[in-house]
Amino acid sequence: MSDTVRYHRDGALAVLTIDRAGAMNALDVATKVALRDAVTTAATDPDVRAVLLTGAGQKAFCVGQDLKEHLGLLHHQQETGESALRTVAEHYNPLVRALAGMRKPTVAAVNGIAAGAGASLAFACDFRIVADTAGFNTSFAGVALTTDSGASWTLPRLVGHARATELLMLPRTVRADEALTLGLATRVVPAAELAATAHEFALTLASGPTVAYGAIKESLAYGASHSLDELLDKEEELQTMAGNSEDHRIAVDAFVAKEKPTFVGK
Repeated sequence: MSDTVRYHRDGALAVLTIDRAGAMNALDVATKVALRDAVTTAATDPDVRAVLLTGAGQKAFCVGQDLKEHLGLLHHQQETGESALRTVAEHYNPLVRALAGMRKPTVAAVNGIAAGAGASLAFACDFRIVADTAGFNTSFAGVALTTDSGASWTLPRLVGHARATELLMLPRTVRADEALTLGLATRVVPAAELAATAHEFALTLASGPTVAYGAIKESLAYGASHSLDELLDKEEELQTMAGNSEDHRIAVDAFVAKEKPTFVGK
């Protein structure tokens, strides 16, 4: 994919690593393009059944926008009138749509600080396995910006509206233990165990009933903005789809035979 984004397959699991450890895995334009394309590839590859996203090194998962590069773009904007924030439409929006919207589970292995758009990327994943040395900081208001990368949609769904307002308007670093209490972290593990634990967790999802997982994600997203009656109709539609899947038949056969099912993701 790129020197700054590594893409690795372990069977049905795609592992994506932001590899700019020397820059705290900050997102310059080249990295945003590579990450957007890597996530899109994983989302559309029928042989990928789960995605694991992490950062290189031990200090940072991703600290969001590369502000050194951004400062140069702001100066360019002053000189030419060309917006320095086109990146939201060109990079962040399609990246988060692909990450949050893919019909397969996504896991963030948060190995260090996740800040700004980096925190947003972790929030957009279905699960966050967090090192006990890591933390989250929304950061946006600290540089006089509003949220992007979906944080104003994902964060209230994780911690509630009032807490999300606090964390966005008064940004601070939420350490791993508090992140677990608030609901930002799915699981907190010792830093030395993070890579192996997150990988095993994601592999388990990659061997699960992928069609059902995708339907669950769609149902949850739909239910967040529709009435109960509308949701019941959507659940009927999605249950019919899941019920017609090969994995459902495999699961029922295995249940009757008192065996463990081996799902195929279809």
